[in-house]
Amino acid sequence: MRKLIPLLALIAAACQADGQDTAQHIQRLENELLPRVFIQGEPVVTASLAERMEHYGVPAVSIAVFDDGEVVWARAYGMADEEDGRSATPQTLFQAASISKPVAASAMLTFLQDGELDLDENVNERLTSWTVPENDFTAAQAVTLRELVTHTAGMTVSGFPGYARGEPVPTVIEVLDGAGNTDPIRVDELPGSRWRYSGGGYTVMQLLLTDLAGAPFPDIMRQRVLEPAGMTLSTYEQPLPEDRWGEAATGYRSDGNEVTGKWHTYPEMAAAGLWTTPTDLAHWAIAIQRAYDGESDGLLSRATAEQMLEPGPNGWGLGPPIHPSGAFFHHNGANEGFRCRLIAFVEGGRGIAVMTNSDAGDDLYEEIIGTLAAAYDWSELQPEEKVVVEIDPARLPDYLGRYELSFGSIAITLEDGHLWLEPEWSERPEELLPEADDRFFSRSDGAELTFMREGGGVVAFEVFGMRAERAQ
Repeated sequence: MRKLIPLLALIAAACQADGQDTAQHIQRLENELLPRVFIQGEPVVTASLAERMEHYGVPAVSIAVFDDGEVVWARAYGMADEEDGRSATPQTLFQAASISKPVAASAMLTFLQDGELDLDENVNERLTSWTVPENDFTAAQAVTLRELVTHTAGMTVSGFPGYARGEPVPTVIEVLDGAGNTDPIRVDELPGSRWRYSGGGYTVMQLLLTDLAGAPFPDIMRQRVLEPAGMTLSTYEQPLPEDRWGEAATGYRSDGNEVTGKWHTYPEMAAAGLWTTPTDLAHWAIAIQRAYDGESDGLLSRATAEQMLEPGPNGWGLGPPIHPSGAFFHHNGANEGFRCRLIAFVEGGRGIAVMTNSDAGDDLYEEIIGTLAAAYDWSELQPEEKVVVEIDPARLPDYLGRYELSFGSIAITLEDGHLWLEPEWSERPEELLPEADDRFFSRSDGAELTFMREGGGVVAFEVFGMRAERAQ
């Protein structure tokens, strides 16, 4: 017993220290939020979380941090619904938007490890209620599940706007055939030839799983993923059942107005339909981490998890993208009135999930992640320090114009001797600063744009591995 007392004292002291560290991290988050980018030679200006929420017009943010395979803390701030005066809590449901995709992909992988699917077979051999329309591209190369979940199937429709409450909601097959509010989901380039983000591909996967299982998609997800992962509050039900409306955050536009009907309905459930909390997202990530480490096969086997986290084209795994360092898998989400991000390290059971109920939430969640990365010493996620170089002002007009991505256009403009990036989907222009010839970065988030020239003229730029072509 005499030897046990000092040991217990050490354990108690360690727990107290861990508690103090957690309290300090939360205090830093709440009072000393860091900018996303440090500019060499400029002072670092911090702000409180409340100030940044007000600055961006974000009513609510919910956060969960996990370490060593456990959620170590979860907090929510602000209002889930401003009109009703309902505060956000860690149990408040948010739309996960495109984070729905890797969670849905993990359900597909359970069929794979059960021997019911093959990643590289023609999906039309498994689809029964609808098939991918044949054309010259599919005749040359059939669409496979591997291509659907890695965004290499050559399929159209990058994302979905959803349907306001009271609007007719199409069936999945109607969505696939363009009878909803998006174009038909079709193959318009050779499958496997290149990476191009496609929520349409995940909608095909959704239908394939429902055809295979003979069950509604929300039931498949509940039985195969949500319950095994411990996601006790989450659902893929679309529309959200009325008896759960009081649990859900209302979505808000960048101008502070409510999304019509408070939130949209997404029949494209695999691509955008998950209602969840940061804590539940952390539980899913921990389940993947544990499987990868060989500690548990409650959701996926070790071999299947290793397949999932093997980076393919553009660094994409079987569902989530993998950071170029290989240190973590991640995904962000953007539905009407909701922005969120999940980051999970491959080792150590560590990570963070942040969810907001505003179209302006992406800048805020990046500041939160950068601040906590500095506190927890997550080197890959800490704010960058950038060096601005001088370039000849006469060159700036070379870059002006409108550039086209598969999911929208971006204008590059000039004001007071500075370049500005203006995406059509955002009301907040971003200042671009030069760091080398033909290479600029965003002051707000550090994103790098490299301009491409042909015959001396600028014809495109690359950002995040995507090429934006200059409009003629």
